[in-house]
Amino acid sequence: MVAEIKSIDQLINEAKTAFRQQFKDEPNVAVYAPGRVNLIGEHTDYNDGFVMPMALPLVTVIVGKKMTGNDVTIYTTFDFENEEKQTTFELPQPTALIRAINKDGPKWAVYVKGVIANYIGNIPSAFNAVIHSSVPLGGGLSSSAALEVATYTFLDQLTSSKTKVSVNDKALACQKAEHEYAGVPCGIMDQFISFMGKEGHALLIDCRHLTSILIPFSDQNVVILITNSNVKHELTGSEYSSRRKQCEEAAMLLKKVSLRDANMDDIKYLESINTGKEIVSRARHVITEITRTTLAAEMLKQRNFCKFGELMTESHKSLRLDYEVSCPELDQLVDLALEVDGVLGSRMTGGGFGGCTVTLVYSQSVQKVVDNIKNKYKGQPTFYVCKASSGASAVPCSCK
Repeated sequence: MVAEIKSIDQLINEAKTAFRQQFKDEPNVAVYAPGRVNLIGEHTDYNDGFVMPMALPLVTVIVGKKMTGNDVTIYTTFDFENEEKQTTFELPQPTALIRAINKDGPKWAVYVKGVIANYIGNIPSAFNAVIHSSVPLGGGLSSSAALEVATYTFLDQLTSSKTKVSVNDKALACQKAEHEYAGVPCGIMDQFISFMGKEGHALLIDCRHLTSILIPFSDQNVVILITNSNVKHELTGSEYSSRRKQCEEAAMLLKKVSLRDANMDDIKYLESINTGKEIVSRARHVITEITRTTLAAEMLKQRNFCKFGELMTESHKSLRLDYEVSCPELDQLVDLALEVDGVLGSRMTGGGFGGCTVTLVYSQSVQKVVDNIKNKYKGQPTFYVCKASSGASAVPCSCK
């Protein structure tokens, strides 16, 4: 069965109810920020390459209210195992040169603290807030960036800051929060798309120059089917860091700033100097994936969904064989999707080692794909049918 995707209004109303229960008060600020699915361009962001995500209708919402004093209290509806659902911490003093906030408490709150510490402008006042979300955790759909961007958008509303801060700088502040507080060496893609997503469009992001182009992606005949393997992964694991180091080593051997500047002739050179097979394979994936991503953007502009789908499938093969970040569950989900007529392409999405696949499929074939996977997949998958959605925003919070 395809999962119901709750509307933003429904999620905000549920968050308001939780706020009333927890704080015996009414919130007067409400914001949301979306998760994302990366259509193509995996593990290229930290190599100065191109990525092409789209914002999802799966979002994180925050409702809250400014308070007096210096304490922040946040409650989350997330059901984290062995973690507190509510936390209170003290904000740094307004005169503090460095906004140092301790990293104690539940893990989810660390992301919020990191955004507060890196917020650009006047330090926000104390507040109470509730965090509520439809973005699945650990599924490769960027629940962490949705939380960070929702937090930044919430702080903007609280502070009513007149300081003009570019969306790029806001995204970079959220990325820095994830680096410094969560300890995840992520690229910029997730924060960019969560801020900049637009309904009916994918976003081609140049991760070197921090520029982006909206690519129309709206057709009633095709949809994106996201299949969550429900195999969890942790990006702080050693595998992510090792891939990044291998890419850096390949660039160093090639005397390049990054693999963005490399081409297939450089792969031949690496082989000629007896570079380790893993280093060569990692470089080959990044180089070919950057090419696939820019070509995919052109195909999307031309509405050539068949070729776009082929590039998605090629991307998965490269991630499985050269980058080695897939897993048996993801490979099975991709293979089962591709068995069905009407599927144009399928690939894993996100960091890897679990999470989700993304499948481009004709609308009329969605149920056939779902049925085929449910009948043959060894696990318990969750399905979401999605269209490209809008980025972060504040919404009116009319309270009774």
